[in-house]
Amino acid sequence: MTTSRTERPKQTAKQPRHFRGETPLGRQLIAGMRDVARHIRGEIDLPSRTVVVPERVDVKAIREASGLSQSEFASRYGISERSLQEWEQSRRQPEGAVRAYLTVISRIPKAVHEALKR
Repeated sequence: MTTSRTERPKQTAKQPRHFRGETPLGRQLIAGMRDVARHIRGEIDLPSRTVVVPERVDVKAIREASGLSQSEFASRYGISERSLQEWEQSRRQPEGAVRAYLTVISRIPKAVHEALKR
């Protein structure tokens, strides 16, 4: 004896729930994306920032101002000691991201040191 049973289609993936911005964060995200869309259409201007990375940095002066030896400076800030030596002797110049990093070290060394502490 066979029984007839209605088979349900297999679900292959969980259906996404519709996000309705029901939380404060959700409402902020939706408002922000609406602003982005308005900006793209040219309806509003959004604030922007431009980062200026110096063309050259005086690596030796930055290190000497810290009062650290080459070895200590390299170790504290995660820089290759060999690279540090080459920069200080003007054999090479640091790349843009490193120049920005060294600029931050020169301005707020304690914050960088604290951020990198283990």
